[in-house]
Amino acid sequence: MFDIQEQLKNLPDKPGVYIMKDQENNIIYIGKAKILKNRVRQYFQSSKNHSPKVQSMVSNIAEFEYIVTDSELEALVLECNLIKKHRPKYNVLLKDDKHYPYIKITLNEEYPRVLITRRTEKDGAKYFGPYTSTTAVRETIDLIKKVFWIRTCKKVFPRDIGKERPCLNFHIKQCLAPCQGNINVESYRQMFKDICTFLDGKQDMLIEKLTKDMNDASQRLDFEKAASLRDKINSIKQIAEKQKIISSTLSDQDIVAFAAGEAETCVQVFFIRGGKLIGREHFILDGASPLERQETMTSFIKQFYNSASYIPKEIVLQSDIDEASIIESWLTGKRGSKVYITVPRKGEKQKLIQMVSTNAFETLQQFERKIKKQKHFAQSALTELMDALQLKKLPLRIEAYDISNTGGAESVGAMVVFENAEPSNHEYRKFKIKSVKGPNDYESIKEVLFRRLKRVKQEQKQIEEGTLDEEKAKFIHLPDIVLIDGGKGHVHAAKEIVNELGMDIPVFGMVKNDKHRTRGIVTEDVEFNIPIHSNAFKLAAQIQDEVHRVAISYHRNIRGKKILVSELESISGIGAVRRKHLMEHFKSIEKIKKANTEELEKVQGIDKKTAENIYEYFHD
Repeated sequence: MFDIQEQLKNLPDKPGVYIMKDQENNIIYIGKAKILKNRVRQYFQSSKNHSPKVQSMVSNIAEFEYIVTDSELEALVLECNLIKKHRPKYNVLLKDDKHYPYIKITLNEEYPRVLITRRTEKDGAKYFGPYTSTTAVRETIDLIKKVFWIRTCKKVFPRDIGKERPCLNFHIKQCLAPCQGNINVESYRQMFKDICTFLDGKQDMLIEKLTKDMNDASQRLDFEKAASLRDKINSIKQIAEKQKIISSTLSDQDIVAFAAGEAETCVQVFFIRGGKLIGREHFILDGASPLERQETMTSFIKQFYNSASYIPKEIVLQSDIDEASIIESWLTGKRGSKVYITVPRKGEKQKLIQMVSTNAFETLQQFERKIKKQKHFAQSALTELMDALQLKKLPLRIEAYDISNTGGAESVGAMVVFENAEPSNHEYRKFKIKSVKGPNDYESIKEVLFRRLKRVKQEQKQIEEGTLDEEKAKFIHLPDIVLIDGGKGHVHAAKEIVNELGMDIPVFGMVKNDKHRTRGIVTEDVEFNIPIHSNAFKLAAQIQDEVHRVAISYHRNIRGKKILVSELESISGIGAVRRKHLMEHFKSIEKIKKANTEELEKVQGIDKKTAENIYEYFHD
């Protein structure tokens, strides 16, 4: 037995991370301490000063362990990583762990390119962002292409200069054709410096420079170039008018504020770059208490910036955070230069905080209305489904299956999971049909369901033997009902497997009408009359559409890969052996497509000539 009082006496007076566990050995809380002995003991002293959440957490502690670190900063980093990995019940948790898209200008290359990336590196390139959606990034890059006429091809320069004719973009005046040597490297690089100025938000400087170039071209009687520069200037002016300067400091800042509701807390972040608002994002926190503002803000800052690709020079907060100085040091280390955390009480920054806080409150209200609507739909749909199908309990977990193939070739199965009437994407599973030859949906359903349900018994045995952690089991949870995309014959096939494995799981089929849309739900004997406008019918239609989408997407993916792998052998110099070496080296066709000749030559059996053949095949 774990003796808490005895272990408290043995705690060291060193920095580190402590891990609280319940009776079932589940991690329920992770924290860091400057001095472990002092911090952990506080939990087990008088509970009068503890918040209700802490009191509840302490009452569930069966044991604890700790990890000693060399410094408080090291403890902070370890705490962030452990929380992200284990997501304990009593920690404030960030639901949305995103990597935002950035625009990357490859100034480290002789002929730069414009790319989308979600990771920033110290590689000599310039990064702009973060942007709150990939759509915003693509729109910005499309605008850059339109204004600056940069190349969009995948040719490698200067190696490929002069090898092929220019593409259509050159002829419609959307590319300067560096592939033909129409622009020298110095001028091309200068154009990308102008793009960087544009992305930095310094449009006035760029307009001034382009205006000078336009006037110079006009004086040289080069009216075509002058007109082109004039059009660029007008496009940039239109963009500049849309962007709003909201910070006179003209620096990079993140403005962070939140609004707390009864069950959730919404944190809003405004991303300001060069004094201009380039985007905003909101996050929902689980386990945050309206009374614990400081803990809420501290937890968010740690989790958000632990995985952030970019750290701004200044982070402006709505309220104070614990251990501000150590967090500043941590962020400074991640950024590579000084980071300032400020909590303004008045002035321009305080007005910004109020604006962000107002947006957080509006977003929280929208989120709560959405959750309320989802809960009502789920309760209504599941109750109606239970009554219509004469089930003994609410079908809180529904699994649906579908088979997809082309004339029996590349046959696959898909399993989707709906929990509380919502798709649980991380529990979706896909199956390649192994034992069935030809187009036989009934036997394919049997194979998929057998493999899925057999795994339940295998994992149960592994858990009992102690060779598998229950949290890592992928098939352990049984469905309340199984839905098959098909009619009575499909239901009969599925029931054979369920009965063979001795499981009591209701099985139904989802049938479609002449227009290939959901008509109703059937068993082997009867079709249930579910009103088309009911929530139960809407849920069934959603499930059927989703499982069909997953199955057919997987089938197309498998079929496309097989076609491409076979297509490799149509390239001069590639036979079965070299194709095998290529796939073993690159793992996918997509990576072979993106590889340059130098990378291709590293593959066993691929000489220079063959590498050039492969490259030209995919880049012609």
